[in-house]
Amino acid sequence: MKRQRSLILFTVILCAALWSCNKNSMTDNLTLKQSIDQGALKLNKAMDVISSSKAYGILTVNDGTAKSLDETAANYKVYITLDTVKGVFNYHPVQKKDRWNWSLIKYFTKTADNSKMIINMPLKKVEHPGLLRSFVSSDTLLANNFSIAVSAYHNNYNSYHDFDYLLTSEISIDNAVAGNLNISSFKSPSLGTKYASQYVFADGYTADYKYQSGDTAVSSFGISNSGNVLYEEKRLTIKQDTARFGREQQYILTIGNVQIVRKSGTKAVTVYLKGVLQQNAVVEIVDRDSDPEASVCKKRDVQITFDDGTVTKVSTLISDSVTDIRTLFDSLHDVFFAAYVVDWIAYDIYYKRN
Repeated sequence: MKRQRSLILFTVILCAALWSCNKNSMTDNLTLKQSIDQGALKLNKAMDVISSSKAYGILTVNDGTAKSLDETAANYKVYITLDTVKGVFNYHPVQKKDRWNWSLIKYFTKTADNSKMIINMPLKKVEHPGLLRSFVSSDTLLANNFSIAVSAYHNNYNSYHDFDYLLTSEISIDNAVAGNLNISSFKSPSLGTKYASQYVFADGYTADYKYQSGDTAVSSFGISNSGNVLYEEKRLTIKQDTARFGREQQYILTIGNVQIVRKSGTKAVTVYLKGVLQQNAVVEIVDRDSDPEASVCKKRDVQITFDDGTVTKVSTLISDSVTDIRTLFDSLHDVFFAAYVVDWIAYDIYYKRN
């Protein structure tokens, strides 16, 4: 009986292993056309999930109140750490109107001490930060159904050309974790610029924007799932004494296992499948208008002619996702709601404005 059970178990394991091997073999043998179709399908699915999430709505907020000139003046300096602004702050609407429309903290009450900076407020106010400094009677009916828990923070600002900023946070909506927002920004006259913003959605998808200056300047935007790249656009500017203008430009577009590369100084575009050069594929970069970011989600397109002679464009493959990718790219580039909510409250706490 034991031998029979062992035989059955062995058979099940063997069948599972063979199925896994066959599945991997099928994936490994995909043609370039099949691979890019599959990559586009996964990307479109990811963007459907991301764009329908509650987190997408707040991450893409782009309306608010600009920071005052006093706080962006060349002689302005501040160093705000998490230790100076930590605690639990709950939104509490008040009718008092600030003459200069300045303080935001007057609408919040510190309810508890905490090692983090936790801000609880109505989602409606987050989605429309321009309404944060106003009061209407219906505000009293709003629930604090949005929360951002900041576990790491510092704002070291010396001038537009010299600052160091860090934000690590977890976001919850309706008492459910909606993801993590992480921002790191550094700028120095002597050491250059380094910026990274990332949002990890609750379902496992991650969107990243990065920029770093230097002899090899790198700018990239990507969407991944559990570490696997679904989409990435990367631009490299490499210091090169032999280059025509002293710099070599590289543009790299990745969709799943397919990577398309163009270097400055040549019209030739190369395409790789899992790192292997595809000799017979013909790729053409199509820039409809001037695009300083050289981005597919703006004014760039890529046309591919496959081995069988069929032709397609990236804009066709991911047509349903282009607008959402563009919005996500711009949002991670600026992350407005973090500035209009977290930073303004931190300023008010630091300066004891109320």
